[in-house]
Amino acid sequence: MRYNKLGQTGLFVSELCLGAMTFGGGEGIWEHIGAVQQQEADDLIRRAFDAGINFIDTADVYSNGLSEQITGQALKNLGLGRDEVVVATKVFGQTGEGVNSRGASRYHIMEAAKASLKRMQLEHIDLYQIHGFDPATPIEETLHALDTLVAHGHVRYIGISNWAAWQITKALGISERLDLARFVSLQAYYTIAGRDLERELVPMLQSEELGLLVWSPLAGGLLSGKYGSDGKTGADGRRAGFAFPPVDQDRGLAVIDAMRPLAEARGVSVAQIAIAWLLHRPVVTSVIIGARREDQLADNIAAASVSLSADEMKQLDDVSRLPPEYPGWMFDRQGEYRRTQLDQAAPRLGR
Repeated sequence: MRYNKLGQTGLFVSELCLGAMTFGGGEGIWEHIGAVQQQEADDLIRRAFDAGINFIDTADVYSNGLSEQITGQALKNLGLGRDEVVVATKVFGQTGEGVNSRGASRYHIMEAAKASLKRMQLEHIDLYQIHGFDPATPIEETLHALDTLVAHGHVRYIGISNWAAWQITKALGISERLDLARFVSLQAYYTIAGRDLERELVPMLQSEELGLLVWSPLAGGLLSGKYGSDGKTGADGRRAGFAFPPVDQDRGLAVIDAMRPLAEARGVSVAQIAIAWLLHRPVVTSVIIGARREDQLADNIAAASVSLSADEMKQLDDVSRLPPEYPGWMFDRQGEYRRTQLDQAAPRLGR
């Protein structure tokens, strides 16, 4: 297991992160995602920790708070030292019946942080993330609330999830101008079957030196290896009851067809190739893997040992590449001469 710096911080997190979204269960979407209970969660966290994973991610809305509760209790049951594990959770979604029990307002953030700490039986949250963009709350208000939590020691670092590039850069500018705690990471959907964030978010992450935490690396189970070239699987597949995230079916199936021979040649699963592809992307800090069973978790963890050659990465890139979109294709056309100059000057610049 390798460990990467989280953005510009001095914090190191494992390249694989255990996602606790499958913990708890319940009604609605949660019955489709997973219903891992306490003993099973204890076993999964122990298996992950023994494999070198020091990073756990959850959210206050997962299974209506049960995920946080089970995660915190598991850490106690296993006797894991607080300095041995990095715990991340999120705030934004609806957590109560009140009109203010949602969003990224100061009112909701302060109450939600308190509730998350209580559920997890922790004194602080290592990475507290805004789970989505709130059009009703000024970014300044959100940042001031998060800065208060950091100043009081309830939160160590702050991040965001599912924001656009312009929203993140605006927030970073506000933090610098007002001397507030700065976002250090983005949690975003990224997979070989869905590379949309490469258009705007990846260049922004590289420019501003933010960490990238990847959710749904297997495209909601599409790349699990259960799906054939017809895109169909058994009735137990998660996408049969909850087809999320949305995926371009043709591109997704073409990717599966390209990955399968690579997997068979190595005697590994298609899922491991999909995760390994992400681990080979320089912008990725950690890939969040979720599981309902220990064998699923073990299979995902094994992806950290899969090495892909430059030719194999190119092959997978070619079949999964996004179609050109403006202004990207104009950047490629107009910037070619200057990129050539940079390449020629690279030796003199010490690159």
